[in-house]
Amino acid sequence: MQNKINIQNKKARFLYEILDKYTAGIVLSGTEIKSIRSSKASIAESFCEFNEQGELFVINMTVEEYKYGNYYNHKPKAERKLLLNKRELKKLEKEVKNSGLTIVPLKLFINDNGYAKLNIALARGKKLYDKRETIKDRDNKRNLDRVKKIYK
Repeated sequence: MQNKINIQNKKARFLYEILDKYTAGIVLSGTEIKSIRSSKASIAESFCEFNEQGELFVINMTVEEYKYGNYYNHKPKAERKLLLNKRELKKLEKEVKNSGLTIVPLKLFINDNGYAKLNIALARGKKLYDKRETIKDRDNKRNLDRVKKIYK
């Protein structure tokens, strides 16, 4: 591909403690993939959940309508099915039901074959003190980098 599409969920790493990562395919229509290829998508407020049949869907993922699409255009906030192995789906569903964990998307990208993929993570929500610790670590690292830059 000529340009790399890399749409990230920056809030996810701040709000959640990442336990396990998976790469899932997405079921998309023609106008949806064209919008994603032009970087007109957002996964900032999205999450994943299972339906009654045990299928995994990404909820609240925004893919803007395709500029040149006519009445074949898609809905921007539609639920989109995620494709994983049956073994992975069962493991994730068990973890979500038993442990109270959640599944959040981390990154939306297009692989070398031209397919849209979504990196998802099994995550546990952080408490307020964990978030403060993350902010403190980030600030300390930034200050340390400034000091290193001065003395080089």
